[in-house]
Amino acid sequence: MKAADFVYIRATSVAEAVNHLSEYGGESRIIAGGQSLMPMLNMRLWRLSALIDVNRVPGLDRLEASGEETVAGAMLRHAALERSSLAAERLPLLATMIGFVGDRQVRNRGTIGGSLVQGDPTGEMPLGCLVLGARVRAHGPDGAREIPIESFYEGSYATALQFDEMLTEIVFPKHPQHFAFAEFSRRHGDFCVLSVAATGNRSSDGRWQGVRLGLGGVNDTPVLAGEAAARLEGSLLTDDDIAAAAQAALEVVDPASDIRASAEYRTHLVPVYVRRTLQKLRAHPQLDRKTGRSDR
Repeated sequence: MKAADFVYIRATSVAEAVNHLSEYGGESRIIAGGQSLMPMLNMRLWRLSALIDVNRVPGLDRLEASGEETVAGAMLRHAALERSSLAAERLPLLATMIGFVGDRQVRNRGTIGGSLVQGDPTGEMPLGCLVLGARVRAHGPDGAREIPIESFYEGSYATALQFDEMLTEIVFPKHPQHFAFAEFSRRHGDFCVLSVAATGNRSSDGRWQGVRLGLGGVNDTPVLAGEAAARLEGSLLTDDDIAAAAQAALEVVDPASDIRASAEYRTHLVPVYVRRTLQKLRAHPQLDRKTGRSDR
């Protein structure tokens, strides 16, 4: 099946793209990589009046340090993030997760912003940005605004963006010292059954602070397991601590059944993969605060 007819527009600035979004009143979409959008159109799950290509808009594909924060343009391609030494130093969790996104062809064209706007509840980039506490910057007719990633998703494949707004940047705060990620899928590169990401800082006495624990594929959106993370605050991340947090993570779980796994199976896997991820977090070497490299 092929997409229904639509008008193709090539924008050369953010302002021009926003004007076209407003012009078509919710019946247009931004396209950069198209790895999520085009399958939706080809299956006619979406029927649009216009596609607005932003590949010629300058500056949307950058990755740069801004003090302790790191700023990624929405059109930064997965492959560029995967190869970036800056990402390896300042966003190592995201750089690790990117290898689980699709296959090489998908990563060559797909963009970070496209993944976030698609809002697939099994997507790696929405989960990574959530655990890292990112903010997204969007431009619309009334100017720019920032949206915390915790408030960005309203449901499965649904974001807080207005129809005439365009995501332009993702801003990441300073990366925690330690991170871990685990994902289960039927085959590498497939949509995951579930995924778990964790970050935190360990003090000189071995106690953990600021632990964040997120899960993908087990709810309508990626979710933070706040109660589970709270149980680890100030702990030594012992086996008992981890076991308690793994059980507490079930409080945010409300999975669906699909062709990849039943809801019951996903629920069964949650404490298993939370435990594995937290064990990896405990074993992870500390990152150097200046270089982002581990002390190993």
